[in-house]
Amino acid sequence: MTERTTPPFRADHVGSLLRPASLREARAKHAKGEIDDMALRAIEDREIERVIRKQEEVGLKLATDGELRRSWWHFDFFKGLQGVESFTTSTGIQFHGVETRHEGIRITGKVDFVGHPMLEHFKFLRAHCRVTPKMTIPAPSTFHFRQGRALVSREVYPDLDVFFADVAAAWRKAIRAFYDVGCRYLQLDDTAWAMICDPKEREASKSRGDDPEKLPAIYVRTTNAALEGKPADMTVTMHSCRGNFRSTWIAQGGYDFVAEHLLAQTNFDGYFLEYDTERAGGFEPLRYFPKGRKQLVLGLVTSKSGRLERKDDIKRRIDEATKYVALDQLCLSPQCGFASTEEGNILGEDEQWAKLRMIVELAEEIWG
Repeated sequence: MTERTTPPFRADHVGSLLRPASLREARAKHAKGEIDDMALRAIEDREIERVIRKQEEVGLKLATDGELRRSWWHFDFFKGLQGVESFTTSTGIQFHGVETRHEGIRITGKVDFVGHPMLEHFKFLRAHCRVTPKMTIPAPSTFHFRQGRALVSREVYPDLDVFFADVAAAWRKAIRAFYDVGCRYLQLDDTAWAMICDPKEREASKSRGDDPEKLPAIYVRTTNAALEGKPADMTVTMHSCRGNFRSTWIAQGGYDFVAEHLLAQTNFDGYFLEYDTERAGGFEPLRYFPKGRKQLVLGLVTSKSGRLERKDDIKRRIDEATKYVALDQLCLSPQCGFASTEEGNILGEDEQWAKLRMIVELAEEIWG
């Protein structure tokens, strides 16, 4: 086996990192008006530089900004698009035993990408990295799935096909914009693919006015349209999981419902798939993964607890996966980020870094 010098890397990670205490305190002061935007930005900058160095120190060949400037993994990006309105919802998103803050988005105008604050976020990351800077943004199908037909204006979009075409065009512009500021490793975070594998989530999708049986094909078409014209020297991957908030989850069920559409028909360069618990099912759906240049990143290390997995257990599971995907096409990562929202998962920073260090060690032992 050979060491990978291009992304995704043998030892990789999904993106978000726990918010340090100093940043949480600064956010609270900012909300009360005790510090201004410039003071908050200075603390963000300092903490992002720190987590970049930590990623390099544990041996990763990539670094993200940990999403430290964000409150949510997805809403912060969505709110920077044209045609999107943020609002206070009557309930939060229901996870297993816990509920998020009461915030949502709805589509009230024509969707478009005309610049975004996260372009500056990436430029800061790139300027301070000695390894490959990795940017993460939500995927176009996630922009639709949880909102559904119910929160897409019928006046603006009487025909959802036009909506999906505009969404694809907006993401196509976004991908090019990140490329133009130097991004060569972009990940689209996409809970829709994993969520729709749960029959309960498919029923919820129907209640929002959609036909879940048709959505995988629609998401393939929208995703591939968004990726059209992607520069050859830019790697675009996707990550999917079943929910990640305060170490809890939403959905369960293997990838069978979407595997052929997702793995065989979308034009991503790599796939980060959650596989840390039996909720994700077995490796059998990986039979649809194409042989060749694409990489599959197995999320076998949980980000939901600080318990460190046994290396032999991870190696055994990777060996099981090779029944369907060649070892040279596999990589290793946590199953999700450590803080998809600013609340973060229930583990300590030392435990977070220990997990990432172990992934680097395992990659060296397995792939050399």
